[in-house]
Amino acid sequence: MGRVEGKVVIVTGGAVGLGEAMARMMAREGAKVAVADIQDTQGEALARALPGAMYLHLDVSREAEWESAMQRVREAYGRVDVVINNAGIAISGPPEEQTLEEWRRLMSVNLDGVFLGTKHAIRAMKQNQPRGGSIINLSSIEGLVGDPELGAYNASKGGVRLYTKSVALYCARERLGIRVNSIHPGYIWTPMVEAHLARQGDVAAGRKALDAMHPIGHVGEPDDIAYGALYLASDESKFVTGAELVIDGGYTAQ
Repeated sequence: MGRVEGKVVIVTGGAVGLGEAMARMMAREGAKVAVADIQDTQGEALARALPGAMYLHLDVSREAEWESAMQRVREAYGRVDVVINNAGIAISGPPEEQTLEEWRRLMSVNLDGVFLGTKHAIRAMKQNQPRGGSIINLSSIEGLVGDPELGAYNASKGGVRLYTKSVALYCARERLGIRVNSIHPGYIWTPMVEAHLARQGDVAAGRKALDAMHPIGHVGEPDDIAYGALYLASDESKFVTGAELVIDGGYTAQ
């Protein structure tokens, strides 16, 4: 217990799924958590359930909302120590059938959101005394390997992977004390994955197929990713920056 005691953590997409698991774990380990999302009902309920937490309505693709969110967190807690850029969406299908509007919408959340979250995290963390913090960007196994039906998602998550490394090198060169790392989950049983399978037809059969894709024999659970985020948020990872933490049950080792 207490692995992030006293730290102030912002989790985007924090109302459900992986974000909810990370928010709960950070709070359990002593952090003050700002749950940021556009799903207000779920986000507000979660914030009420976590000690000392707050909820922020945040569309990660809008810079003005990032500026407001950072101001509110600093007013409430005095600093920002950890930003977890988790918010993301997915679309699938043949590339010749996807629209430019779909592409741009996905990129606005998955890439613009990470860019803006990273930018404003650095600005906030430079005001800490002493300066420093941890930025954790959620990429995916789809940022490491291709999928024939997920071209736009592959592009966005691959972009998150390399953008993370670039910013990590910048922060290190400038001696800002800010570490920047990416997490690459395999398939995790979340509402987003379950909804995707429901659109395909038989959820039970779909889960069985997903289980078989992972050498370990099953899909992951949200806490599998939350534990990785906890490590990167804590001082235990003080020598880790520019890294990609792959949590995928062996998926990309094949």
